[in-house]
Amino acid sequence: MPGLRPARSSARSAAPARSVVRHSTSTRAGGLITATLLGLAVLLGVSGCGRRETRVEEGRRTGTLLLAISAEPRDLDPQVLVAFNDMTVVLALFEGLTAIDEATSQPIGAAAESWESSADGLTWTFHLRPDLRWSDGTPLTADDFAFSLRRVLSPQLGSEYAYILFPIAGAEDFNAGRTRDPATLGIEARDPRTLVLRLAQPTPALPAILALPTAFPVPRHVITRLGGADDRSNRWTLPQHWVGNGPFRLTEWTPNQRIVTVRNPHARAGLTPRLASVVFYPYESATAQEAAFRAGQIHLTSEVPLSKLAAYRQGPDAALLRSDPFLETAFLRLNLGRPPLGDARVRRALAHALDRTALVTRVALAGQTPAHTLTPPGTAGYTAGPGIPDSFDEARRLLAEAGFPGGKGFPRLEIMSFTNELNQRLLEAIQQMWRRELGVEVTLALKEQRVWLDDERQRNYAISAARWIGDYVDPSTFLEVFLANSGNNATGWANPAYDRLVRAAAAEADAARRNALYREAEAILLDEAPIVPLYHGTRTFLIHPAVEGWTPALLGFHRYHTIGLRSPDSATR
Repeated sequence: MPGLRPARSSARSAAPARSVVRHSTSTRAGGLITATLLGLAVLLGVSGCGRRETRVEEGRRTGTLLLAISAEPRDLDPQVLVAFNDMTVVLALFEGLTAIDEATSQPIGAAAESWESSADGLTWTFHLRPDLRWSDGTPLTADDFAFSLRRVLSPQLGSEYAYILFPIAGAEDFNAGRTRDPATLGIEARDPRTLVLRLAQPTPALPAILALPTAFPVPRHVITRLGGADDRSNRWTLPQHWVGNGPFRLTEWTPNQRIVTVRNPHARAGLTPRLASVVFYPYESATAQEAAFRAGQIHLTSEVPLSKLAAYRQGPDAALLRSDPFLETAFLRLNLGRPPLGDARVRRALAHALDRTALVTRVALAGQTPAHTLTPPGTAGYTAGPGIPDSFDEARRLLAEAGFPGGKGFPRLEIMSFTNELNQRLLEAIQQMWRRELGVEVTLALKEQRVWLDDERQRNYAISAARWIGDYVDPSTFLEVFLANSGNNATGWANPAYDRLVRAAAAEADAARRNALYREAEAILLDEAPIVPLYHGTRTFLIHPAVEGWTPALLGFHRYHTIGLRSPDSATR
């Protein structure tokens, strides 16, 4: 998923205006209680008793977790999301057939209590739990999952992540518009509690794939009432219409301020959350997040200002800083449609002309490691070949061979990314390296997340800084991004040999042969260089001591019903 997924990292139609809906009951008794409480508050204020309760303290008392996210979400429709930032919200509101266990990074039962595959690996049968309901109390059945999977594959919806479902028989042709009949898809609701998926090729990772938001169920009875099932402007995700099946339900979405979720009374057995509520606050500035954390306004940040990392590591608040392993690669996308980036020699020159060690030790500062390949080393036993070396001499030779000796005649290109302190500092360092070593000038453009995503998907850019977080622990989650028909490719690069190797590897049962095929494919990708790997990441954030159950998660996904808060009268350290 693009890193924001950014990992986890695509154009977006303009999001509809969000209305603010707060659900409450109004009764005479409620009014009397409210008046009494207000009177007590006034008396306490007059008497000057005690200091004012912080938002974090109130959250501990009421069971409300307060989280920072790195940008305003573009949407809360799980089937059209690509940004990791947006997925972190959706995970509180929906549940798929499977989920990812934080500790093992492996799929476990969620809405499906069990599943099995046929001996040839081509038929998978999922058995749903008996007590599944939507948050409005409507029963949730296998038909809802079948509808949702078909919706993702609809070419009209234009889901960038649709390609992850291409192992399903008929899915690729249906998504490409070569077939139009949903009956050609290998998706069958055999009965209300049984979903059968027939595949075009064996796909051992299918249970992990189905844990992604793209495969989450969406409420057909709401979506079809409000408009077209595959219309991305359908307003079903507004609070007044919203219905989900997760541990929490959406009650308020105030743009650029907060997203409020409260406990779902119809959550299935085993999904009832420990918390009463989770509130998400969008911050595009790490500095603003850290200030809010210090002021007792949030329990968790999504990032830490680079200038504050050393102080936290070495100071009395070191226990508040967490740096977790993260299956992530930061890289530059190159748009082959923008001259001279259509020339592989130019792309390789840019890829060679970096000091990646300096980027992670002097700029990123959070324990990242230099990336010479797309896939992080040791991903499910797979490690790519040597990758792209740092070689300024080779970069200058390639650039001269392409007709730009010393950068002479090279057009000024723009690197874009989403607004973020790390991105700005990283791009400034790359800008200086290319200027110094190649004589190449680039300008920088930091944009709001949704604008950056829109421009990237429409290929309205020359160079784009992005990150990809693994959707599951397997090299395929990185390498399938750059298939010709991947909605997340966004470079204009396509190579039939690469596609054949990646597809053959996905269907290969022998681990050694599978890894060899992936290694051969990745060598092609790195040699043609539609991307420039930068670093493999970590997830660094601040966490209040009262937060319980926030287990390190290699994929960054957390099951919110397992999270808790220690009450204010408990020890905090």
